[in-house]
Amino acid sequence: MADLERAEARPQGDAERFLVDVGEQVQAGFTRDRTILSFQEYLELLAANPRLHARNAAQYVKDTFDYFGAEPVETPFGQRRRFRLFDLNLDGEGKVAGQEEVQNAIYRVIGNFVRLGRVNKMILLHGPNGSAKSSLVAAMMRGMEHYSRQPEGALYRFNWIFPSEKLVKGALGFSDKPGKSKGGEEQSYAHLEGEAIDARVCCELSDHPILLVPRAERRKLLEEWLPHSTTTGAGDFVVSASILEGDLCQKCRQIYSALLGTYHGDYLKVLRHVQVERFYVDRRYVQSAVTVEPQMSVDASLRQVTADRSVSNLPPALQSLALFEPSGPLVRANRGLIEYADLLKRPLEAFKYLLGTSETAQVQLDHFMLHLDQLLIASSNDKHLNAFKELPDFASFKGRFELIRVPYLRRFSVEKAIYDQRITPAVVGRHVAPHATWTAAIWAVLTRLKKPIGDRYKSEVRELVEDLSPVEKLHLYDHGEVPSRLSLQQAKELKNHLGEIAKESDTYPRYEGGSGASAREMKTALFNAAQSADARCLLPRSVLEELRNLCKDKSVYEFLQQEVVDGYHDHEEFVRAAESEYLDVIDQEICDSMGLVTEGQYRELFERYVLHVSHWVKGEKLRNRITGDYEKPNEQQMVEVEAVIMPSEEERGDFRRGLIATIGAFRLDHPNDPVEYPRIFPDQFRRLRDHYFDAHKKELRRSGANVLKSLSEDKRELIPKEMEKAEQALATMRSKYGYCDHCARDAIAFLMQKRYAD
Repeated sequence: MADLERAEARPQGDAERFLVDVGEQVQAGFTRDRTILSFQEYLELLAANPRLHARNAAQYVKDTFDYFGAEPVETPFGQRRRFRLFDLNLDGEGKVAGQEEVQNAIYRVIGNFVRLGRVNKMILLHGPNGSAKSSLVAAMMRGMEHYSRQPEGALYRFNWIFPSEKLVKGALGFSDKPGKSKGGEEQSYAHLEGEAIDARVCCELSDHPILLVPRAERRKLLEEWLPHSTTTGAGDFVVSASILEGDLCQKCRQIYSALLGTYHGDYLKVLRHVQVERFYVDRRYVQSAVTVEPQMSVDASLRQVTADRSVSNLPPALQSLALFEPSGPLVRANRGLIEYADLLKRPLEAFKYLLGTSETAQVQLDHFMLHLDQLLIASSNDKHLNAFKELPDFASFKGRFELIRVPYLRRFSVEKAIYDQRITPAVVGRHVAPHATWTAAIWAVLTRLKKPIGDRYKSEVRELVEDLSPVEKLHLYDHGEVPSRLSLQQAKELKNHLGEIAKESDTYPRYEGGSGASAREMKTALFNAAQSADARCLLPRSVLEELRNLCKDKSVYEFLQQEVVDGYHDHEEFVRAAESEYLDVIDQEICDSMGLVTEGQYRELFERYVLHVSHWVKGEKLRNRITGDYEKPNEQQMVEVEAVIMPSEEERGDFRRGLIATIGAFRLDHPNDPVEYPRIFPDQFRRLRDHYFDAHKKELRRSGANVLKSLSEDKRELIPKEMEKAEQALATMRSKYGYCDHCARDAIAFLMQKRYAD
């Protein structure tokens, strides 16, 4: 019986201790975060750091970008700045692959608002469907949420507190409490507990507490405090118009005026009723981060609160006022960011008020003008934007929009990152084979590319540009790989014009990246491929089959209806191209896993070749490592390697001199980097690798058959040595490349069928 009593008492004691611990933590966090302040305490915060506590919405969003920082990323088009805000993964989402140019364009526009001291335009992100417009804004909102919970990102608003009559008359005897004047009178009602408060009136707009300081004194205060701030960058701080010239909302102004009249102009007595409260940006609770969907709804409205019984405890002086409470997305978004998703899908009359709102930050309601402090961002697809440009009203909107184009990605390695974020074993319910998402990304990017326009280039590169095939352009964009058919000089010329090639259609209505398969459509195709009944993994083979089926739905996918131009927009052929790319990569992986060809072998061969060529160019002898004698460079060895790696039309001497010049240029540009020949000469290395693979086809066919047997009931036919090699190959495929036995078997069988069949 005693044991039973102890068992019943233990959980109760544990629960009590748990609640006490949680309560202490919550209270400590509440105090640490300065959640509730009197107005005087808030002014002390403002004096200590006016740069942080006198920001408008645009400054706050810019500071969010700066808080997370940025880093340079290398691309074939040059170095780009990438903001870490778009790499956050706070709730399993939030990452935005690529789009560095768009990120910088958004940051630049917000910076202009900050320098101007007001938000006078709406940012309109436009591009094809599924190009990450909404994802970019969602990442900004997630970043603001996280930032608002940091000390540097603290946001404050205020409430009006009306104590009970007993407290006002001194009947409760709080003379020993902090916040009292010497005469025992409350200096502030901000910290009163619930039972001592009759009414608490909030500001729906989350107005800035500094607006409680009269305008003239507010300007003087900031002029005095900002120059003496120790905050980094405070000297360059531009105080916004909403802070300098702003005023309280209509409801707060009426309460303020009524209290000032009641206290015969005693400003300090009015401030006793002010409770400053820290708040947080929160999408779930629609606080300073709001998305408005393309629906027929009013974005702001009001209701009369003094007709509501819930405010019957207000003092008589306020009960006689006709107080109105604004509501709606524009109100909830104040002090933060509002997004109009697919804005131009709405009827024009539903958002025509934005003509004035985007420029003046004001909205006219029935009884008063609503003054706003928020960043406005909208999105639209190009089709709706082009149609909107044809309307007479577009001329009025044009000067009030900051247009930022958001195209589809044109680098398949970056596109793959989008799919990898969603296409996981946990989501699709099965193992994701290597290169499944990679194959899909290759096809998707191929559908987005446009044939280069040769007439835009000088004669020496015109032919090089015009001859680029879709697959060659794909690799040129992704990692700067030039076609292997080009000489070193031609390759250099082409790389020098890569930036021009990438931007040549930016000014055209049908720009590159403006059409093609969207990431959204590709994720659907990958999910469908994952349901393949004849596979236990999400296989590249299943993805290719799904892409073939997709190409048949020309009535569903508009990009499939494009006219084929010199191989571009040939989407069925792109499936075969993606398959060929897949076969190339598994060819290398399987050969490496079977120990037939290692990269170290042809890397060593290429290094020996470069050594001989270097001495040949200089006219010097080199030391024989075995005999120690100095000998001429081995011409026969150089010729054998050049038979594999050198374009047939190039002169041997020019090729050698160009190769050494390329290495010298690399050393000048990258003085601290080791010389990596595969990085400098990717085309030559690929030719060398292909040559090695061709020489080992027969051995690969036999080894591949043995691995397949080891995974079937036919493994008894293998002798121990063959079985050991097969198991070693599978172990390498698992550990080095991420295969499981099922997708390894499929990859080997697919390669044998397509490339090594008798």
